[in-house]
Amino acid sequence: MSGPIVEDVSLADLKKGLADGSILLVDVREQIEWDAGHIPGALFNPLSIFDPAALPPAAPGKRVVLHCRSGRRSIDALDAAQKFGREDVRAHFGGGMLDWVGAGEPVE
Repeated sequence: MSGPIVEDVSLADLKKGLADGSILLVDVREQIEWDAGHIPGALFNPLSIFDPAALPPAAPGKRVVLHCRSGRRSIDALDAAQKFGREDVRAHFGGGMLDWVGAGEPVE
């Protein structure tokens, strides 16, 4: 069995998509990590209780992008979403919070 289809989203593309509303960002880190700080506008769906049915619905001009701390858990969540039937959920911000914070981007 092969793994999930994965499309990597760069920091620049993530920032652009968040700014123009074309990216629906989903954070799959755990509650304690979310509470410590998250990307503004992100939705929360932690991997430990990940629910593919709770992901934003597919919509024209909208792309669901998953992220975590460093890219490992977001791949696992992509796999779960695709196995659930969400073939439109393929993108993740592989750099995760480490790259976001490292680039000096805002956290709430």
